Amino acid sequence: MSSIAIISIQAYSLENFRGPLIRALADRDVCVYALAPDFSDDLRTQISQLGAIPVDISLSRTGMNPLKDAADIYRLSRLLKRLAPDVVVNGYIKPVIYGSIAAWLAGVPKRFSLIEGLGYVFLDAPESRTWRRRLLRWATTRLYKLALHLNHKVFFLNKDDASHFVGEGIVSSDKVVRIDGTGLDLDHFTPAPPVFEPVTFILVARLLREKGVYDFVEAARQVRERNQKVRFLIIGYCDENPSSVTEAELHHWMAEGIIEWPGRVDDVRTWLAQSSVFVLPSYYSEGLPRSNQEAMAMGRPIITTDWVGCRETVQEGVNGFLVPVRDPAAIAHAMELFVESPDLIVKMGHEGRRIAEERFDVNKINLRIMEIIGI
Repeated sequence: MSSIAIISIQAYSLENFRGPLIRALADRDVCVYALAPDFSDDLRTQISQLGAIPVDISLSRTGMNPLKDAADIYRLSRLLKRLAPDVVVNGYIKPVIYGSIAAWLAGVPKRFSLIEGLGYVFLDAPESRTWRRRLLRWATTRLYKLALHLNHKVFFLNKDDASHFVGEGIVSSDKVVRIDGTGLDLDHFTPAPPVFEPVTFILVARLLREKGVYDFVEAARQVRERNQKVRFLIIGYCDENPSSVTEAELHHWMAEGIIEWPGRVDDVRTWLAQSSVFVLPSYYSEGLPRSNQEAMAMGRPIITTDWVGCRETVQEGVNGFLVPVRDPAAIAHAMELFVESPDLIVKMGHEGRRIAEERFDVNKINLRIMEIIGI
């Protein structure tokens, strides 16, 4: 193999989530083309420093416009034919679907995709059962089926997603490869002594309803009614998603004295180091939540939901606790276990780091990925 194209819907994710893989490929003298639709000058420089060649493409992040999407597939196939990579690796919904089709049209010899969670399209919640969402799910399912038929292997981050895709006939079982996330640099996320005065609970996520933000706040409210000394941090940013928490809501919760929100942060490690326990009450269609993995690598116990992807980061009673979805009272109860028995914070934090070293080491995961794609 002499060249590979990695296609993403966000240039940021190429640097943040694919950076170690790009560097590992470049170190093996593989020519890496990094394709995304939204390169800034800074990201273009960062990708080049990793050893890849940044390449601009036309691909919208959300929505479906048949004419525009067909034009994007055509342009992408022409581009891939010109670049002539030996392998294409796609990540995120649109690159998986349209990138796979374009790579097949361009005659790329080997095609692989990474399913990092099913996303909002497959979210099973009352607010997602409108006829528009049902139509979008129907169309996406059929496009996935077509695209993954054109792939040689498909990487999944959790067994539930793999079972769903195989059960629905979207992908054949012989193409499924399970990996434990896209990997963490465990020299970057290192253990930090937990905070005990006060015991501090932290949520790090895109601030969406489905990430359990409202449940976290309600649980915090219940805990603070009984113990005013406990601290609660929310780290994340609001976006244009209709399910996003608003800044007005965040400021209201801060005015109530329930939570602290520093706004957009550059380095999540600084805030994880100020915490005792990590909380993600998600009912989003997760792959394998990276935020959980980062917290575990820094020696933090986890409270998360018994939900797709989330449940695979916690061994119940070993490195944390699993709670039902949409159950603030259960979250509050789990929080109070740590407040009442702070020795659990240290014990479970150590176990979390041990699990991270066993399962989430980016070097081990990249070796597995490269082995499958033929390097």
